[in-house]
Amino acid sequence: MRIITGKARGVNLVTLAGENTRPTAERTKEAVFSMLQFELEGRRVLDLFAGSGQMALEALSRGAEFAVMVDSSKEAVRVIEKNVEKTKMKESCRVICSSAADYLKRQQDRFDIIWLDPPYDSNLIGESLSLLLKGGFVKPTTTIVCESRAEDVFEGNESLRECFTVRRKAKYGIAHVTLLTPNADIL
Repeated sequence: MRIITGKARGVNLVTLAGENTRPTAERTKEAVFSMLQFELEGRRVLDLFAGSGQMALEALSRGAEFAVMVDSSKEAVRVIEKNVEKTKMKESCRVICSSAADYLKRQQDRFDIIWLDPPYDSNLIGESLSLLLKGGFVKPTTTIVCESRAEDVFEGNESLRECFTVRRKAKYGIAHVTLLTPNADIL
């Protein structure tokens, strides 16, 4: 796993040992950043369920201004901190050890791009989308990138469907990537 392009291009990242964390596949990461290539410069990003921090660090490498990386695993946070050091981006980010829900309940930052890539067999995308809306984390221009096994990120959370516009959907292996924008009338 490495940074694909930008100021940290080619830096190999540390990953978590074992199967508790599933890093975004290289092909999926490249596709997501192709979708976002003109939206990164100067933006604030949030990577919930950050794992190794690769998505936020890639965004910083490509010109994002600031990133917050949140993960509930102390081991994952140690890996993220190592990757922050390797990419020399310490001044551009904050790493937080917290569950996504606890972070979203106590913070009030607003972000331009948000990554939601929780464990595939959880219902954490729906919970996180609800908390993002309630906590004021999103603006009408915020892009939320969801990666899941489910083709429909609203499955089991139908009430959220009217709150977001699906900008784009794609499938890479077993991963479904959905780009959402909040509907302005619900903000």
